[in-house]
Amino acid sequence: MTSFDLGPALLFCPADRPERFRTALERADAVILDLEDAVLPEAKASARVNLIHADIDPERVIVRVNPPSTGHFAADLEALEQTPFRTVMVAKTESTEGLAAFDDGFSLIALCETAPGIHAAPEIAAHPLVAAMMWGAEDLVASLGGTSSRTPGGAYREIARYSRSRVLLEAGAHGKAAIDAVHIDLDDVQGLEEEATDAAASGFRATACIHPNQVAVIRAAYLPDEATVVWARAVLAAAEQERGVFRFEGRMVDEPVLRHARSVVARVS
Repeated sequence: MTSFDLGPALLFCPADRPERFRTALERADAVILDLEDAVLPEAKASARVNLIHADIDPERVIVRVNPPSTGHFAADLEALEQTPFRTVMVAKTESTEGLAAFDDGFSLIALCETAPGIHAAPEIAAHPLVAAMMWGAEDLVASLGGTSSRTPGGAYREIARYSRSRVLLEAGAHGKAAIDAVHIDLDDVQGLEEEATDAAASGFRATACIHPNQVAVIRAAYLPDEATVVWARAVLAAAEQERGVFRFEGRMVDEPVLRHARSVVARVS
């Protein structure tokens, strides 16, 4: 189970808020039921009970479990075994050792959000059960002793940009999907739009979010504009009549350009 194709907008939902499960799934392409950071330690046991009793489409559900290095991890796995949910996001993945607890029935999303996790990204991406990689900015900077992932102007600091690129590259190098980090400033719609647009153009498969109002912005960002779609379909049609490199609308077209065009068409098909 290593494929990943759930859509571009993945919405986190705290597992201790079962009344939100179905609504979150209706609003987004997939819901991430969170047993980790969104749930206080004293509420984790009840959150696992909620997970066991959740009656929602398992094909569109991701469960984020606590890091393998914590005492909550084993309890999370025990609860998972009592559910139909088999797509699991492993928080703070730092090595392949923590993934050994899963069997072939699971599809894993490795969340690399610490310095050791980013450092080990190549080995993690190569793991056969890993279907996708995600990165996280805030935990990453905290793991380095920093105080903020962004500059006063709102842009990512260089270390965050490097980590984002590394996860994307390592995922792509191993044929896995990459998921972009959440935009935590809920009022910064323009910033979210710009980052999601960049994510789609760069090759990310999806962007995670923390509020339902962010879903529409992400979906729109991942959809190419009409002019781009028209160009992509036209150049692919022209390629059927050409051999090798050719000129189209004043631009040289070779196989990489055609691959870009195919990606555009795939996003709207």
